[in-house]
Amino acid sequence: MKIAIFHHYFDEIGGAELVLLHLAKKINATIITTNINQDKINKLGFSKVKIISIGKIPKLDYLKQLFCLFKFSNLKLKEKYDFFIFGGCFTIPAAKYYSPNLWICFSPARGLYDLRYYETSKYNFILQFFKFLTIKFDQSWVKHINKINVPSNLVKERVKKYYNLDSKVIYHPIDLQNFYYSSNRDYWLSVTRIDPYKRIELQLKTFKRIKNKKLLIIGEPNKQNKKYFNKLKKDAPSNVIFMGGIYNKKDLADIYSKCSGFIATSKNEDFGLSVIEAMAAGKPVVAGNEGGYKETVINGKTGVLIDDINEEKLTEAINKVDDELNKNPDKYRGACINQAKKFSVDNFIKQIKKEINDFVL
Repeated sequence: MKIAIFHHYFDEIGGAELVLLHLAKKINATIITTNINQDKINKLGFSKVKIISIGKIPKLDYLKQLFCLFKFSNLKLKEKYDFFIFGGCFTIPAAKYYSPNLWICFSPARGLYDLRYYETSKYNFILQFFKFLTIKFDQSWVKHINKINVPSNLVKERVKKYYNLDSKVIYHPIDLQNFYYSSNRDYWLSVTRIDPYKRIELQLKTFKRIKNKKLLIIGEPNKQNKKYFNKLKKDAPSNVIFMGGIYNKKDLADIYSKCSGFIATSKNEDFGLSVIEAMAAGKPVVAGNEGGYKETVINGKTGVLIDDINEEKLTEAINKVDDELNKNPDKYRGACINQAKKFSVDNFIKQIKKEINDFVL
């Protein structure tokens, strides 16, 4: 079968993009998108994946999303394909013209739905009116999707709530062979997109309290969040180091392998591939007891899940884990590695292939 994967853009590479790159590589699909950062893609080991741009779009988020919707609303592919996989939610307008199709829904657009007022006030009438219109169109476009897969029960609930549609949970994967364990070098790690809903300020406040430990933060902002990023850097204590985006998979695996543990503070994270990567390196995860983390981290075995997370509770949990590791460095190692094995690329591809075959058999 000749398969096309639609995704909004590949100049920002996060968990969603990694999942689709793995999928395209394994099923020999062509990715159809807008902006592309080929250098980042090559460093991650996906240089042979075929990616086609249908045209560049602006880099500012709101304009980026609007132009992306326009591009995919008017998409006319020259090549013929047998099956279509949708990734990014801003590609969904094309579902009206391209079927049979499957939507790998990372989440309904959070800025339109559950985080609609998180970064912008409900009193910002122009923006909220634009969001209101986009929601109406979005809910009409989704009616042309044939089948929906989601990465967690949380996203399954969102799809039901916002679209009144059913979906199937298929957990997203990491490449297990990229990760390994080394003895820790006395630093904690956070790998995250720099975005307000990731609540990185919680991590900074925590490490102002834990002065004898370092925190490395890997990630970069999009153009819209550079002001937020600059404020974080200004407020950060000296033991917090922002390392920017790291896309060389060997360098990233090395940093994971030597950390003491991993921190995740995102608000109701859809799934969270980075916590799986940490566990694959045998490292315990400290995260909020919410979102996808509840489905991946085993409290007390592969890390600590914190109810109503704040800097006091986060400080307490990190100190607790550090004390346990000082007594027994391997306390979490085996359970973390075993848990990560559930999220292999092979398991994911096997399930997605079955979803595709259900259409054609």
